[in-house]
Amino acid sequence: MQKKMNTNSRKVAAAVAENKVVLGLSGGVDSTAAALLLKEKGFEVTGLYFDVTTEADEKSEKSRAAAEKAAKEMDIDFVYKNVSREFNETVLADFCDEYLSGRTPNPCIICNPLIKFKTLKETADAKGARYISTGHYASVVFREDVYYIKTAANKKKDQSYMLYRLPQEILSGLILPLGDFESKDDIRKFVKENDLSNADSPDSQEICFIDSDEGYAEFFRKNGYAAERGDFIDMKGDIIGSHKGIINYTVGQRKGLGGTFGRPMFVTRLDAKNNTVTLGEKEDLYSYKVFSGGNFFTETECKKMPSNLENKKVLAKVRYSAKPSFAVIRTVEEKGPGADPEGFVIETLFEEKQKAVTPGQSIVFYYPDGRVAGGGFIK
Repeated sequence: MQKKMNTNSRKVAAAVAENKVVLGLSGGVDSTAAALLLKEKGFEVTGLYFDVTTEADEKSEKSRAAAEKAAKEMDIDFVYKNVSREFNETVLADFCDEYLSGRTPNPCIICNPLIKFKTLKETADAKGARYISTGHYASVVFREDVYYIKTAANKKKDQSYMLYRLPQEILSGLILPLGDFESKDDIRKFVKENDLSNADSPDSQEICFIDSDEGYAEFFRKNGYAAERGDFIDMKGDIIGSHKGIINYTVGQRKGLGGTFGRPMFVTRLDAKNNTVTLGEKEDLYSYKVFSGGNFFTETECKKMPSNLENKKVLAKVRYSAKPSFAVIRTVEEKGPGADPEGFVIETLFEEKQKAVTPGQSIVFYYPDGRVAGGGFIK
């Protein structure tokens, strides 16, 4: 009898869990629209606000208040979590290390699997919720026993690139309600029709921990990192000027070089070891071949490439805003100083030259139907 009651209790708990979802709620229009769509489908929604600030300031308090207000207006539960310690140790530390090493990281790529979605899953488990959700522009599809991130209908806003490192444990319970919307205007209209006060709120900034009016150099200065001056060199290695510190530059940059060179010049390489910034002309920015390390593939959930992709044609993007281009990918052994810890990298050979391929950024691989196959960090 006791066993039967326990079985019934489990069935009831499972049925209740199927109706619960924990949503990352920032207070912006996208996550608000996602919450409204989930409610329309009959879900019991809990809004989870992530705080990455170590000490509360006016900006963080205002952001939290906006999220809490949106939750109240939608009549959903609201949960606040400060994840600043984990964020600083994982995302911020990596961001600073990468920049000071002459690479240009995308912190969202690290934050999503290790902080944001991890915290969503932990909160959902604690609340007995089956699902998690966010306001990202992408979709989740299930194909041949594998869950995949897929590109959004809104190609201009598509954020599938940012989600390529999510494991099956996350994808299997992830709902992305905005994947089918083709226009951001439709999102705002939908929120406004539901009488939400944040329908016209501005889009979130690119990097949440750097003020848009501050800039990277000021951020590093405030956090105690010195910008040591060094040499500008040309493609032959000859000194042609003086730079203000490699943290002030990124590959592809033309403006703000702080000097005149008689013709338009672009940053083509950052060398932290020698503290040099290489400048070249526009054509020097283009390349067919890209190598990536620290790769992650959706099907294998590891760095090893699935056999069905080896030496096969895929679509690939070398940055979030890049247009997907056809390329062939293959595994290449790597040894010696600076080699990837796994002993191999992925070589991507594009059909068309790519502009300003930037070490530290991610290259993301797609199947022709828009499913994310995986990706890695550009070396």
